[in-house]
Amino acid sequence: MAQVTEADVYGALSQIIDPDLHKNIVRLGFIKDLKIEGGDVSFRIVLTTPACPVKEQMEGQARELVSALPGVASVKVTMDAEVPQGRGFGEKLAVQGIRNIIAVSSGKGGVGKSTVAVNMAVSLARDGARVGLMDADVYGPNVPQMLGVGNMRPDVNVNKLVPLEAHGVRLMSMAVLKPGDEPMILRGPILHGLVKQFLSDVEWGELDYLIVDMPPGTGDVQLSLAQLVPVQGAVLVTTPQEVAVSDVRRALRMFETVNVPVLGVVENMSYFVAPDTGIRYNIFGEGGGRKLAERYGVPFLGEIPMGMEVREGGDRGVPVVVSNPESPQSVAFRRVAEEVARQVSIEALKPELVVLGKAR
Repeated sequence: MAQVTEADVYGALSQIIDPDLHKNIVRLGFIKDLKIEGGDVSFRIVLTTPACPVKEQMEGQARELVSALPGVASVKVTMDAEVPQGRGFGEKLAVQGIRNIIAVSSGKGGVGKSTVAVNMAVSLARDGARVGLMDADVYGPNVPQMLGVGNMRPDVNVNKLVPLEAHGVRLMSMAVLKPGDEPMILRGPILHGLVKQFLSDVEWGELDYLIVDMPPGTGDVQLSLAQLVPVQGAVLVTTPQEVAVSDVRRALRMFETVNVPVLGVVENMSYFVAPDTGIRYNIFGEGGGRKLAERYGVPFLGEIPMGMEVREGGDRGVPVVVSNPESPQSVAFRRVAEEVARQVSIEALKPELVVLGKAR
């Protein structure tokens, strides 16, 4: 029987092309710990995110290609992931232990931005990523309630706050530091200091993704975050109607101005399917998010249908991706999370920063 070699295995695996990076997985360095013992071949495929939507497809293709080599008796493929470190921009310093910072923003309130941030964070964590969620919406900090930890308080360890944890996500919010109904009345310099403290005085640990739920609009918190740390990218949340899309245009331009890449647009509350008839209703219009993404040349990350499950999950502190994982809303949230993870990896591995394209 012919003896298989490492060169044979690498040659076979080089036929697999990463759909996002457009290079073969051998050239990208995805193949690790290749071992050949007689006719038994084993190796790891280390992807750039545990949320890769083509993970199973790539595993099957690798096993099939290597199994077809002369001399191969068995193939063991282990799928793994190492999220790449986001690039530093200018003189900004990365936060120790955090590989990528993702801002979730909107042009206006009421579009479900926090709901998207929470379900996206939990989806990534359930896929195996190390995820933190920073609630920077200081005027309406409701993320702790949506994660079921609204009545908990963080511990302190050597002058650093220890984030709360829920559904596999580490969380810090003004709501758990200053509970109650007292309004947050904060001016710009105080907001800047608060954002800085949430980044430097919280013991986040090792994170693949820190998702930052931003206040609506284009104000001080957005500017402070962009000035302080290298934000790997921004996810913009809108609803289909024109008034929401118009506000998101301004948010998009703001991130462009401060050199934060826009990872894409999510259209929330896209439509409603009546459970008794199955008829689809476009309550807030149709296609506004997709048209916005196409106009400005950024990815369209997906549309989230309306459903009582989303509201009920948020009220009970159990996100819909946990409480009802097979619902259309949960499936949509998971797809959005996968798309965001893909775009983060693409940004991190780009040879140089590409400036957001102008509107066509």
